[in-house]
Amino acid sequence: MFVSEISNDELHALSLVRFEGKVHVIEHPGAVEAAVSRLRSYPVLGFDTETRPSFTKGRVNRVALLQLATASEAFLFRLCRMNIPKSLLALLADPNILKIGAAIKNDIDVLKRSARMQPRGFVDLQDMVQKFNIKNIGLAKMSGIVLGVRISKSQQLSNWENDILTEAQQRYAATDAWMCYLIYEKLNRLIVEN
Repeated sequence: MFVSEISNDELHALSLVRFEGKVHVIEHPGAVEAAVSRLRSYPVLGFDTETRPSFTKGRVNRVALLQLATASEAFLFRLCRMNIPKSLLALLADPNILKIGAAIKNDIDVLKRSARMQPRGFVDLQDMVQKFNIKNIGLAKMSGIVLGVRISKSQQLSNWENDILTEAQQRYAATDAWMCYLIYEKLNRLIVEN
């Protein structure tokens, strides 16, 4: 059904895609309620976080950005500008809304350092792809194997605490969460059909 691995050359030969839907950048606590209310209408959300890179051994910065995406919208919560609002914590703790990510253990651990949260309803694609004998478990390679597309990782080490997120940062962050959503939707459909 899927190849278990994809080489860098094979990955680079694939078409480059990025999220082209509506991106909502949430920087102020007052905008959180409307965003969370909208997100609660979806049963499945793509999930990711971004943290300002640390080049000091043993130092981990707090989460600067939390991304949640649907098929057509992405919500980027700038946690470097505010504490994690209670309504967002409640969404992250809701077992009835699935939050799909890749390598989410570290994301959740870093979030827990910033706020008391009880994460529920999270699905890690790295666990899910094992059922399909996929051995490349990074998001870029999973995107290539499962969806036959390539995503850019060029903004990964950018400063996520900048005063203003660039358009490239916004699209990168939205794409990562959206890709998690798309991979889950395809794999889940295959599981249900079999």
